[in-house]
Amino acid sequence: MAATAQQKRRAAKIARRLGQHYPNAACSLNFQTPLELLVATILSAQCTDTRVNEVAKTLFGKYPTAAHYAQAPPAQLERDIQSTGFFRNKAKSIQASCRTLLERYGGEVPRDIEALVELPGVGRKTANVVLGTAYGVATGVVVDTHVSRLSLRMGLTPPQKAKTINTDKIERDLMALIPQGQWVQFGHAMVWHGRRVCDARKPRCAECVVGDLCPKVGVEGGKPAKGGARARPKAEV
Repeated sequence: MAATAQQKRRAAKIARRLGQHYPNAACSLNFQTPLELLVATILSAQCTDTRVNEVAKTLFGKYPTAAHYAQAPPAQLERDIQSTGFFRNKAKSIQASCRTLLERYGGEVPRDIEALVELPGVGRKTANVVLGTAYGVATGVVVDTHVSRLSLRMGLTPPQKAKTINTDKIERDLMALIPQGQWVQFGHAMVWHGRRVCDARKPRCAECVVGDLCPKVGVEGGKPAKGGARARPKAEV
């Protein structure tokens, strides 16, 4: 989407109000190191952050380095993360990523998005989370289920017809609308707003701080949704 000046002005107002309403918005995954955040984000696919944080309480102490994950018996790691769902694929992604970190980066998580997205099980969303939250590097906007839904609903990106939402397309549209210096915090604020007010089924529009700026696409009383209103982003794992 080639953003017009009018679209940018509206997006700027939305970003400003959300930022003022959620000044402390931040990633809800608990972590101390970039590696912990990388692992937690992989585990968060199709799983709540609350569950991931619960698993992480013991997981991070048991596997403090990339070498510990890489050398762990697969069956044991699977048991340790089983409650997060899709645990076999997640265990494979974590171990393969950590082996790559050891082989190429001395066990450290790189600060480069091109390097991160080459890791098994790591897509742009995970890379943006790690870079933006652990390193403070704005390489893009994190587009999860909440950001996807709100972006479509607010008309920040055109409706999609596919059953699986194209999150890369949504991210490009948001990056064209929002200044780079605001990408990280804007993503956090959108997630908080999606969890607290702009619910998937019953958005509380009367309580919304950007209600007058939102066309409410797909919401009763707003513009009708086209095709992918209920579609969900494809999981990276």
